[in-house]
Amino acid sequence: MTRLQNKTALITGGARGIGAAIARAFRAEGARIILTDIDADTGRVTADRIGAEFAPLDVSSEQDWDRIAGQYPALDIVVNNAGITGLEGTTPPAHDPENMRLADWRAVHAVNSDGTFMGCRYAIRAMRAQAHNQQAGHVSGSIINISSRSGLVGIPMAAAYAASKSAIRNHTKSVALYCAAQGLKIRCNSIHPAAIMTPMWDPMLGNGPDRDKRAAAMVADTPLRRFGQPAEVAALAVLLASDEATYITGAEMSVDGGILAGSAATPGG
Repeated sequence: MTRLQNKTALITGGARGIGAAIARAFRAEGARIILTDIDADTGRVTADRIGAEFAPLDVSSEQDWDRIAGQYPALDIVVNNAGITGLEGTTPPAHDPENMRLADWRAVHAVNSDGTFMGCRYAIRAMRAQAHNQQAGHVSGSIINISSRSGLVGIPMAAAYAASKSAIRNHTKSVALYCAAQGLKIRCNSIHPAAIMTPMWDPMLGNGPDRDKRAAAMVADTPLRRFGQPAEVAALAVLLASDEATYITGAEMSVDGGILAGSAATPGG
């Protein structure tokens, strides 16, 4: 398992969920991992378990990104995974297009849109630095932005989240084209997970005896009729990070159990 041997990867939002799964998968493939998160306590525990380094990072803070750039000036892989829905609290404010407050809109975009922009900017510079440290023929940088199914379709009751994830989708393509035009061997792709079983779903599923029933109802319209697992997203991230994917850039890849394959897709008989 050495597909990422001798590569250094920085992963944002790596304390739990999809970010932690990607960190584990990258580590298993031989990469050196810098795991970052705003939750320092959980992040350090996760990093210790994986065998990764930990660095605190609020992706919405340019000062934090400047500190990270000083600590880790040269990298091979950056995964911009950190994100929020804006609906994390027990009684979240309205997030529909009519009633949402500007402050709540901006809070979601500060993490998701601004955080990904600054992560890509840092990644390009860090990968340029890595190219100076190695023979040009052996350098292949990979930026992986975690968008969402919600970046491909409208979500009326989570308007800011959907808009921010759509921004990530489009910015990925801008970064890919920019790097290609610069003659850089830096690829940028986006992954679009749908219903992936992470702690984000806990407030909706609860811990009662009807949890499994609730979960089944939430994925009833998914052709594969189940939640995806973080490891299934991580498997795709490993491919995109590896030198097996050196002709893939500006691409958007869904991990959604087939839900975007049709407007009302159900398993066939």
